Amino acid sequence: MTTKSIPLTNELHAYLVAHGAPPDEIIRDLAEETLSLLPEHAGMQVAPEQAAFLTFLTRLLDVRQAVEIGTFTGLSSLAIARGLPEGGQLTCFDISEEFTGVARRYWERAGVQDRIDLRIGPAADRLRELPHERHLDFAFIDADKTGYPVYWAELVPRMRPGGVIAVDNVLRGGRVIAPRDAGDRAIAAFNDEVLADVRVDPVMLPIADGLTLARVR
Repeated sequence: MTTKSIPLTNELHAYLVAHGAPPDEIIRDLAEETLSLLPEHAGMQVAPEQAAFLTFLTRLLDVRQAVEIGTFTGLSSLAIARGLPEGGQLTCFDISEEFTGVARRYWERAGVQDRIDLRIGPAADRLRELPHERHLDFAFIDADKTGYPVYWAELVPRMRPGGVIAVDNVLRGGRVIAPRDAGDRAIAAFNDEVLADVRVDPVMLPIADGLTLARVR
């Protein structure tokens, strides 16, 4: 089967971002501060086109109850929160007070802090604090890769019919076809698990490092 996807040069990527929903001043400042303060971790931040897509998707799905696992300095949560209607709620799970301290400042600057409930601690444990009924409209998973199966197991039963789970880094820089470390192997196994899960209809997209969208039946 031939592919119609094309490699993105730096110039083409810049064109793509500029002709989607270009980052505003808040997003640009957050990206620059993250790179300046945490250069060794800056790659954990979602790509600008991903942030735009998360806002678009949240609005498209009319999301009112959302969950994020892995917040880092807050770009993805900012994007999701911007897509929520009045009264919408995003519950974020992360283990770092340092990283999310940056996020809190930018949530406040963007005026979305009242839509976000940040819970610090291991998500595998804290997810169980959520109601057990099927109430979630949207979830975004972007945390430790070996934890993905646990997060998936907790989230799927809590998603409403038609709700969507988005999972980041499902291509692992292309290494899913030839895993090199535990993270690569975990994602390759997780991708197979999602594909075999009869509770969802998944599609994998070549956005940034690979993004799976799974619609819950």
